[in-house]
Amino acid sequence: MNILKIILLGIVAIIGLVLIVALFVKKEYTIEREITISKPTAEVFDYVKFIKNQDSYNKWVMMDPNMKKDFRGTDGTVGFVYAWDGNDKAGKGEQEITKIDGGSELDLEIRFIKPFEGIAHTKLTTRPATEGQTRVTWTMVGESKYPMNITNLFIDSLLGKDLEASLINLKNNLEK
Repeated sequence: MNILKIILLGIVAIIGLVLIVALFVKKEYTIEREITISKPTAEVFDYVKFIKNQDSYNKWVMMDPNMKKDFRGTDGTVGFVYAWDGNDKAGKGEQEITKIDGGSELDLEIRFIKPFEGIAHTKLTTRPATEGQTRVTWTMVGESKYPMNITNLFIDSLLGKDLEASLINLKNNLEK
């Protein structure tokens, strides 16, 4: 019986430690990755502003080839909504174009429903790098409520890898 008490106390201590650490972890997170694509800026932006094109480069969208999708509005314009309902890896949610700034900036609000509820804001920015090349920056900003903010300690490395993979897919698609 003493061993059971020790195990239970150990579990309680670990949970308590995690909850205490979470008190000191920022609730906001920012993830940003960049890549250079050997195509003119206008061509790259004209591709990324159409959210349906994410089907061929966004790692998260590609996680479930049988994902149910629903579209509202006109793709490539403010107010367009791309909703999805996928497997456990892809989850459920929707993203909406909230701003298009000229031919260089696309802002999206992503509303996650499953496996966790939350809202994130992403921005895809294109700018000239050198002649015929475009620098694409993908930024994601969000907030995790306590105690889930403990995940912010490693969210950059986890989600950052997915952003990097998506940008590599984007580069490969556009440079074909």
